[in-house]
Amino acid sequence: MTKQHSYWMYIMASVSRVLYVGVTNDLERRVWEHKLGTVKGFTKRYNCTKLVWFEEFREIRDAIACEKRIKGLLRARKIALIEEKNQYWRDLSEGWYGDAKRENDRDFPPNDRRGLRLSLRSE
Repeated sequence: MTKQHSYWMYIMASVSRVLYVGVTNDLERRVWEHKLGTVKGFTKRYNCTKLVWFEEFREIRDAIACEKRIKGLLRARKIALIEEKNQYWRDLSEGWYGDAKRENDRDFPPNDRRGLRLSLRSE
């Protein structure tokens, strides 16, 4: 039996709406890394800590193709894409980490998931 994988194309935003577009195979972990700023780079520099859009794919090549397509869009089209499903730019990861989220808890979620299972479908 083959294991089915999930890949995610996602958009993070700062409070001032600076946008970052990325791909990952573990959305929960990657969003946590963005929130903590554990990886040096664009999202840390511009404080992109709000997950404002995401889509799941079964094939990595499809997720990467989507990422490239969205990165090629004008900013106005990216904003329209976000607002189509997330009109108020709320953080779609809000509540994912429950009480386990603490400001300096760098071990959660990557090393200790504490049995947490998330529904990553946006409402």
